[in-house]
Amino acid sequence: MIKREKFVNLIKNFKEAFGEYTDVQIFSAPGRTEIGGNHTDHQHGCVLAASINLDITAAAAPNGTEEIRVQSKGYPLDIININELSPDKKEFNQAKALIRGIAAKFKELGCEVKGFDCYTVSNVLKGSGLSSSAAFEVLIGNVINGLFFENKVNAVEIAKIGQYAENVYFGKPCGLMDQMASSVGGIVAIDFNDKENPVIKKVDFDFISTGYALCIIDSGADHADLTDEYASIPYEMKLIAGHFGKEYLRNVNKEDFIKEIPILRKSAGDRAVLRALHFFNENQRAKDEAEALEKGDFKTFLKLVKQSGYSSYMYLQNVCVCGSAKEQAVAIVLAVCDELLKDKGAYRVHGGGFAGTVQAFVPLDMVDEFKEKTENIVGKGNCHILSISSTGGCEVKNDF
Repeated sequence: MIKREKFVNLIKNFKEAFGEYTDVQIFSAPGRTEIGGNHTDHQHGCVLAASINLDITAAAAPNGTEEIRVQSKGYPLDIININELSPDKKEFNQAKALIRGIAAKFKELGCEVKGFDCYTVSNVLKGSGLSSSAAFEVLIGNVINGLFFENKVNAVEIAKIGQYAENVYFGKPCGLMDQMASSVGGIVAIDFNDKENPVIKKVDFDFISTGYALCIIDSGADHADLTDEYASIPYEMKLIAGHFGKEYLRNVNKEDFIKEIPILRKSAGDRAVLRALHFFNENQRAKDEAEALEKGDFKTFLKLVKQSGYSSYMYLQNVCVCGSAKEQAVAIVLAVCDELLKDKGAYRVHGGGFAGTVQAFVPLDMVDEFKEKTENIVGKGNCHILSISSTGGCEVKNDF
C-alpha cells in the first residue's frame, strides 16, 4: 500500500511538473551498501556489496522534442539538448553532466535517444555513502534503456555506462562497485580483474536470520571539496603498481611488493605504501567475507568486517582529511561505535570515506540503545536502520 501511494504521488508530481501524459513509465534504482572491499574496485579488485531498501524512483515519458528534461525533487530543472552530447568541463560535479554522459553512451551503442521528461524522487541520502550518484546514474540508464532501446542493455552494461558518465562527464574518478551493486541488486560479490567482463556472483544469505541490524550512521561531515582526497587513493595505488610495470595493483604480486617496500617508501612515499598494503589484504578479505556468508558463518564475517575497518583507518587512511585536526567526524562515530558495541557486532568506515558514513552491524537487542546514543552525538535522524533489497535497477510495471 505504501509503495502504491509512493508511485501514485510520483506520477502526480510528474504531471504537475510537465503536464498531462497518457503513457508514463516508472523506474527505480536502489542505493547500495559496501560490505567489503573498501577502495579495491578501482584497482580491479574484489568487493562485496548489496542494494538497500532506499531508492530513487522516476516517472518518465518521451516528450517529442530534442530536449531531455529531468526534474529531481528539490533541485533545479536540468535540460540537455540531445544534439549536444560532448563532455563539458563547466558541468563537472553536476547532475546534468551525468545525464548528458549516459545519453551519449547510449547513442554510441546505437540507441536513438530522443527527448523525454523525467521526474525523480530520492530517499537515498546524498553524501551518505549509500551512493546516491550511482543510483541516479543507474536510474537514468534504465529510463533511456526502457523508453528508447527496448531494454537491450543489461544490468552490468548499465553500471558501466554510469561509471563512464561519472568519470568522463562528471569529472570524478570512481570504480565500478557502486553502480554495479545498484544495477544488479541483492548481495553481490564482484571480481573486477577483467574490468570489461567482471565476474558477478549473487550471494545467497538471509541477514534477517542473524539477529543483527544493518545500521548506517551519518557523521554529518561535508562531502564538498573532497574530490582531491578521493583521487589521491587510486593515484597513489597506481604509483606503486607502476613501479612493477603494471597499471593496477591487482596485477602486482604481494610478496614482490613486500620485498620492494624500502625502495617504494622513497619513490612513492609511506602513505602510498600503506594504501597498497591495505589493497592486498582487503582484496583477500572481500573474498573471505563472501565465503563466510555463503557458509552461514556470520561470526567470521563480523570479524572480517572489523578487520576491514581497522585497515581502512590505519593503512588506507580515509577516515580523516589530511591535516584536519579540528574536524574528524567519521573518527568520532567510529569511537562511539567502539564504546557501545565493544566485542559485539562490527563497524567500519563506509564507502569513499573522509566524510559521510559509518556502517555497523548491531545486535537486534541493542539497536534502540545504539540508535539513541549515536544520535546523541551526531544528531537525531542520522542513524539509519536499513535492510537489504533483492531488486536492482529496473522498470516498475504499472501493476502497483
